[in-house]
Amino acid sequence: MKLLRVGPSGAERPALLAEDGRLLDLSGLTGDIDGAFLAGGGPDRVRAERSLPEITGPVRYGPPVARPGKVVCVGLNYRDHAEESGAEIPTEPVVFMKAANTVVGPDDEVLVPRRSRKTDYEVELAVVIGATARYLEPGAAAGVIAGYAVSNDVSEREFQLERGGTWDKGKSCETFNPLGPWLVTADEVGDPQDLGMRLWVDGELRQNGNTKNMIFGVYEVVEYLSQFMVLEPGDVINTGTPAGVALGIGEAAYLRAGMTVEVEIDRLGRQRQTVGQA
Repeated sequence: MKLLRVGPSGAERPALLAEDGRLLDLSGLTGDIDGAFLAGGGPDRVRAERSLPEITGPVRYGPPVARPGKVVCVGLNYRDHAEESGAEIPTEPVVFMKAANTVVGPDDEVLVPRRSRKTDYEVELAVVIGATARYLEPGAAAGVIAGYAVSNDVSEREFQLERGGTWDKGKSCETFNPLGPWLVTADEVGDPQDLGMRLWVDGELRQNGNTKNMIFGVYEVVEYLSQFMVLEPGDVINTGTPAGVALGIGEAAYLRAGMTVEVEIDRLGRQRQTVGQA
């Protein structure tokens, strides 16, 4: 099942992408696709509904989850990306936080921050939590995952790596987390460790990886994080990116206003962002 939110920014309404490609309005079943909906049996109510009104005409796709409580990220989770970054292969997940208000729609404009010289892109598999998780035992992670989405973990490398302190300030600039186009429920995705992932800049293929190459797999990441923080319904986890980012290519590869970024993961959909200037 593909759940999404459509409409102007801040006024999106919940929707379902039907198998025949129609957009169906879920406003009669829920006010939004959020943590309360995911934890309160919302997906099951949608599955049981046999008659939903259709949404017609062009629409903007918003982020498929409203107001995530937090966005937790795992860095250096692909060996080839760690190597291109000049970093040691981690022995435990590298964890950092990204401001929740970085989350925007999948086709919304990405803004290069003021004074930025090194704005970068990262195709990532995003995990959306569907139930409260704390101190998970091995094998329990699948039961708290609502589904998956495409994420572009946009990063400013100078802010992140050359300005001291933690990574967060290079990760939390406005518009730095396009998410969507939809949330695909876990039952439809199947094995999260077998998804091809690709990213293009101005039509040039920059990243071409697969989630099977994660150092720490999806379930391991969720279980690990739950030992250090309470994961709540609607939280988003960005699980890392493969090689091919601008950091590993050179100065000319960083994003500039006017460029176009396209991001795709098998079975999860495709994004397209125009790059602007803050």
